[in-house]
Amino acid sequence: MKLKSILSFVLIGALVFSCGNDKSKENKEELKVNEPAFEYNVDQFADIKVLRYQIPGWENLTLKEQKLVYYLTQAGLSGRDIIWDQNYKHNLKIRKALENVYTNYNGDKTTENWNAFEVYLKRVWFSNGIHHHYSNDKIKPEFSSDYLKQILTETNTVLEGEAFDVIFNNLDAKKVNQAKGVDNVALSAVNFYGEGVTNKDVETFYASKKSPDPSKPWSFGLNSQLVKENGILKERVYKSGGLYGSAIDEIIKWLELAKGVAENEAQGNALGLLIEYYKTGDLQTWDDYNVAWTAATEGNIDYINSFIEVYSDPLGYRGSYETIVQIKDFDMSKKMKVVSDNAQWFEDNSPLMEAHKKKKVVGVTYKVVNVAGETGDASPSTPIGVNLPNANWIRAAVGSKSVSLGNIVAASNHAGSSNRLKEFVNDQEELGLYEAYGELAEKLHTALHEVVGHASGQLNPGVGETKETLKNYASTLEEGRADLVALYYQYDPKLQELGLVDDWQKAGMAAYDSYIRNGLLMQLIRLNLGDDVEEAHMRNRQWISAWVFENGKANNVIEKINRNGKTYYNINDYLKLRELFGELLRETQRIKSEGDYKAAEALVENYGVKVNQNIHAEILERNKQFKSAPYTGYVNPVLVAKTNAAGEIIEVRVEQPKTFVEQMLDYGKKYNFLPEVN
Repeated sequence: MKLKSILSFVLIGALVFSCGNDKSKENKEELKVNEPAFEYNVDQFADIKVLRYQIPGWENLTLKEQKLVYYLTQAGLSGRDIIWDQNYKHNLKIRKALENVYTNYNGDKTTENWNAFEVYLKRVWFSNGIHHHYSNDKIKPEFSSDYLKQILTETNTVLEGEAFDVIFNNLDAKKVNQAKGVDNVALSAVNFYGEGVTNKDVETFYASKKSPDPSKPWSFGLNSQLVKENGILKERVYKSGGLYGSAIDEIIKWLELAKGVAENEAQGNALGLLIEYYKTGDLQTWDDYNVAWTAATEGNIDYINSFIEVYSDPLGYRGSYETIVQIKDFDMSKKMKVVSDNAQWFEDNSPLMEAHKKKKVVGVTYKVVNVAGETGDASPSTPIGVNLPNANWIRAAVGSKSVSLGNIVAASNHAGSSNRLKEFVNDQEELGLYEAYGELAEKLHTALHEVVGHASGQLNPGVGETKETLKNYASTLEEGRADLVALYYQYDPKLQELGLVDDWQKAGMAAYDSYIRNGLLMQLIRLNLGDDVEEAHMRNRQWISAWVFENGKANNVIEKINRNGKTYYNINDYLKLRELFGELLRETQRIKSEGDYKAAEALVENYGVKVNQNIHAEILERNKQFKSAPYTGYVNPVLVAKTNAAGEIIEVRVEQPKTFVEQMLDYGKKYNFLPEVN
């Protein structure tokens, strides 16, 4: 599971934490006096800000460790085109045509049309396709089809037919359509399903699939595209020699090199299983790999690589390609180890029904890491926390790994933020609590969400996997469940007893303020007026906040205030709010444990989808004064390998790309391993 966030906003409240873990500043101030300050800001366009991030401690790695990071990063980038094709069938054709125009156009580049074309291309790069990375809406160009035809002709670029028309028409308007009462598969543009495949087709096809061991269900559909050939449903498996095979062969090549410099036997064995999985597409091998990867906890380097998160599948079966290469941050990981060490206490003391509690929480590891490279669904827009693997049975039997991406958050903090918070807090007390405890509260929320939240709870015997029972509501229910675990414990003296906070009440109050403020007000900035809430994480923040507000009205737990035409929310009773979070957590876990689809539908549709249009218009108007973009992404550092005469790597240097455009064009040339149509 992936904790998503928009890091340029202080509005993210309880979903973003700041670790202050830039090791390059520790005890080195005298050495840095005459060095220019690192420039984090790279670009800003439309609703997007692009930043750089550093890799603290790179120089402390051995050459062997640096090689491992380099090989893993190259493996990840080799599959970059996969996410483009997964996101939409025409994405690669469109991207390559637009890049050719950008590179070869010699006409007037001072016109409004050219500027609009450049912004459109940047937005497409950022979203890995023509649909917005967060809202899933198709990105609308602010230039005409005639202008595009003109610059295509002037650069001898071919883009025609449906691939050209779809840029301007209303077809395939939504990458992922999660609306109630429609055929979500048929109305989603994401390229996980072929023409003519419907919700019923998918459900019927996988209902017939049986795992060899029912207690260890395979992740059916995770690594394939489901299509109809002559009316017969068929999977096109992602593997060497199969769908995306040419890119996967490049991935395998680099993973083989990584395996050769593995830090230890366990890490090497896990890499070997990942290579075998890419070669065969075998789902048993995928499970074997995840078991081995989860158990491989020693070493300074780790990675995420493959078809993993299912947020972009409207029915939650198919995994999007992503990679993150990470280096352990020893200091912060040691400080936060106390959370994972006490995972069983949190489970035992949760408000869940006894039948839904795990009797033994195993193998939960938590690390703060520094990212060395990302691609696919993790880039340019990146998560800030990840908990894997996703299979419930592996979590129960073996455990899970949770990481927080420390240098990503640090980059956002260093890049500065807006004064939006002061606009939306109710009073000075709320502002003071955030300024004193906000960052700490956010850090703890991420740790509790990833380590305790996703590891908590169990399914009832005989209940199928959540994607099968809760279907299109599975992702938002799981993310909300993990949020609720974190929220329940953030107002608990146990955190102070464990030495994690010096004042559990004030830290908890800051966390609750932030979550309600974001869930009911500030996240609306990311929506166009009139839109429903679609994205899974936004939905869960709203249904949680709206549910506790509604159910706390009798006791005035949360008060809605209108002052000078502006809406605010004020928490009057934090203890009662904690009880409400506990009640909702208990019910959410019951829904998951029992596979209660109707209850999931009612919870999400009644509280998490519709937006009060008057409040939404007000929030958008109040936000106009702020110029900082609501979405943040990152260019990756460039790892440059220097070799000797024998071709052996003798040094790996870290360089920074000059611009977002430079990196995107460079990636398009170097990691172009798929045809336009797959």
